[in-house]
Amino acid sequence: MLAVLFGDPASDRVVPSTGTAARLTIFASAAMAFLAVFALALSLAAGRVAARWSEDLARSSTIRVAAPLAEMDAQVDAVLAALAQTPGVASARALSLDEQRDLLAPWFGSDMPLEFLPLPRIIDVTETAEGYDVEGLRLRLEAEAPNAVLDNHDTWRRALISAAGRLRMMGYLALSLIFAATVAMVSLAAQAALAANVQVIRVLRLVGARDAYIAGAFVRRFALRSLIGGGCGAALGIGALLVFPNQASAQSFMVGLSFSGLEWLLPLIIPVMIAFVSFQATKAAAFRTLRGMP
Repeated sequence: MLAVLFGDPASDRVVPSTGTAARLTIFASAAMAFLAVFALALSLAAGRVAARWSEDLARSSTIRVAAPLAEMDAQVDAVLAALAQTPGVASARALSLDEQRDLLAPWFGSDMPLEFLPLPRIIDVTETAEGYDVEGLRLRLEAEAPNAVLDNHDTWRRALISAAGRLRMMGYLALSLIFAATVAMVSLAAQAALAANVQVIRVLRLVGARDAYIAGAFVRRFALRSLIGGGCGAALGIGALLVFPNQASAQSFMVGLSFSGLEWLLPLIIPVMIAFVSFQATKAAAFRTLRGMP
């Protein structure tokens, strides 16, 4: 590939320097590289967000106490006493009405009179690194506070990991489709350029030029155009990602739609990959078209 890209610049005269095929190749490569940057960022961001959320949920649990108002305080105290004696529990506290009001504010507003509603009390539990015996704690709560329900977030963690894995696979699938579309468009552009230069190719054959030389000229031109277009598209994609808010200014999934650390080097590979697939696609299309010419 390097020998074709950087060898015999004089062969460029075989292919017109401008034309619809050349412009289409640059535009298609730029568009595909732009989309590839976002697909790659989406795949990596899905893993990071799932890992962060899973880690946050891994060492935290909640206990919901839905008892009658007359028994609520007694059962909450019983749960806190049981947690204080449970190995693996670092801390436990009952959320205040103000804290529960803040949790419900996005759905019911901040002025909801919670003190008049039969809402359960929520106890926030923080685990140690070793964790606690979930089934043992559940059995103890059933005996001492029958209205208490323990949720250690296992279901949430499994769902997050599963969703992140699927989202990551969708990102990789999108990358594969992007490169496949690049191959198709560059192949069509190369075939169009070859068809438009049939007379030139016939003259070259008459003067002794081999098909490998003629194909190399087209491959060189289209691979270089793909590299230039891919570089421009990747640069635009990186610039677009830099516009997204940082973690200090917002808390949402879109905050993670970016690269982190050495991951910023990965988009630099995309133009090279696009140039490589364009090289292979143009080479195959050129030899296929030349073999079909009389």
